[in-house]
Order: sequence, then structure tokens, then C-alpha cells
Amino acid sequence: MRLAFMGTPDFAVPALRALHQAGHDIVTVYSQPPRPAGRGKKLRPSPVHLAAEDLGIPVRTPLSLRRNGEEHAFFRALELDAAVVAAYGLILPVEMLDAPARGCLNIHASLLPRWRGAAPIQAAILAGDSESGVTIMQMDAGLDTGAMLLRDHVALTDHTTATTLHDDLAAMGGRLIVDVLAQPPHPGTPQPESGVTYVQRLSREDGRIDWTRPAAEIDRQVRALTPWPGTFTTLDGQVIKIGAASVAQGNAQATPGTVVDDGLRVACGGGTTLRITRLQRPGRGMMEAADFLRGQAVEAGTRLGVA
Repeated sequence: MRLAFMGTPDFAVPALRALHQAGHDIVTVYSQPPRPAGRGKKLRPSPVHLAAEDLGIPVRTPLSLRRNGEEHAFFRALELDAAVVAAYGLILPVEMLDAPARGCLNIHASLLPRWRGAAPIQAAILAGDSESGVTIMQMDAGLDTGAMLLRDHVALTDHTTATTLHDDLAAMGGRLIVDVLAQPPHPGTPQPESGVTYVQRLSREDGRIDWTRPAAEIDRQVRALTPWPGTFTTLDGQVIKIGAASVAQGNAQATPGTVVDDGLRVACGGGTTLRITRLQRPGRGMMEAADFLRGQAVEAGTRLGVA
């Protein structure tokens, strides 16, 4: 099948490779332009861009697709059977959505209509959902509103992190999109009107820990937002990143944010407690709590989150 692939981050790479391995003719890949990265701020191509080059597929990196008549004409002239979109990051105008014979198919990392929008993986963990999954959707002009062509699910546990869920859903997306393209075209199933939720783009401030919340909620926050945008608090006026934590046994009738033992168990809302197990001080790497405490003791009674 003659395809274009449109994606940018690591999440989209397994799908690109799966389609290539399945023998589809991927005539071009669209990805967001290289961005400055690293200490030298050198331009770095996206993970999808690099994967496409490795596969010998030409890459296009337009800054925008809206009102880009030249790009619309180029895309239409490709005479595609379908375009596959996975976390591309640019909105496709109607001129491009309607160009391929089978339209544009999106690999979305949630069980639609739950968690439409930009950060569905993190949203599912933050909300304490019992499951997540991938939906292959026929794209339309709305925000993740198109008909569902195929989907599969995975259970979420108290140990699920954004990293593990990302990898599971990325692999699932590659498998499902190959299955969809192997089927005869069909209109799909309209999304139900009930159960619709949206998630906005995440910012660094979403990672600030509010110790007045219950420990279980903070634990989900750490698991959902690590490694990006990351969770953090303050210790003696310094920003400390939290890489891992777990709900601790035993309650504490202390002010939320107070360290209640010498092992970084912290009082949270409702008398619950959370144990920090990995953290990072400024200018250092992420380390286990025991290693951190050897270099900087944190005594019981210390308050976290105080400016």
C-alpha cells in the first residue's frame, strides 16, 4: 500500500518500522523540524526523522501545514492510499485529510473517547484509570473525534509509569495499524457521545508537588510525569526533582510536606505518607534515596515545598 507517515517522537517510531517491515511503500515521512538540543543547542532531528533516514525514506519538515498551498499540492500529488499519523504535532487541514484514497488514520494512545488531546498517557495514570490502550481512528476535522477502526487495551497497575505505558502503547500502535491496513476499508464505529474527556498539554508547573494531596495522588503524579515534565519540590530553598516514590505504610499527623523519619517518608494530605525513593539535587544526576542521604542528611521535621 502506498503510504505517507506523519510523526515526531519516540512513540511513533515502532509504527513506522512496523509498516516498513510489513512491506508497505512509505513514499515520504513528515516530521516536525529539527530543534535545538543539548548543551551546544545544535539542531537535532526528531526520533521519527532519524528512523526514516535509517530506513532510506525521504523526510519533509514543514513548519506549518495551515494555508500551505504548496505542501497541500505536493501531498495530493503523492496519490496515496492512506496516510498514517502518530503524535505528529501539527494539525492537518481538510485539504490533506481528504487527499489519500483511504484518508488519514491516527494512532491515538487512549481508549477514545476518553482522553482526547495532547497527553493521554499521562492523563490515564494521573486519573487512576484501571486501563488504557490504543485507538486507530479515521481522522476528521475535529480534535480526536473521528470514527474508531480498531482498538486494544492494557491494564494499569499501581506500578505503571509513563515510561512503561508509553512503550507498551507504542508497540501496540504499530501492531494495530498494520492490522487495520490489512483489512478492507470500512467506515468504523462512531465515538460515543458519553465518556468524552480532554487533556491539555502538560507544562513544567504540572510537576510541582502539592503535599496537601493524598499520598496515592502524589504517587500517580510522580509515575505519570516522570521523566517529562518531571515532578519536583523544594528542600532548603533548592528545587529537588522526584524520580520515584511509593505510598508508605503508616499515617502521620504532621503538617503536609514534613519529613517524618530518616528515610524520606513525607506527610501528605489526609494523614497519609509517601516515601521518596529516587531524587535529584541541582547539578547532579538522579540517585537512589539512600545515596542522596549519604551526601545530604534530611532530618525528621524538615519541611519540603517551602519556598
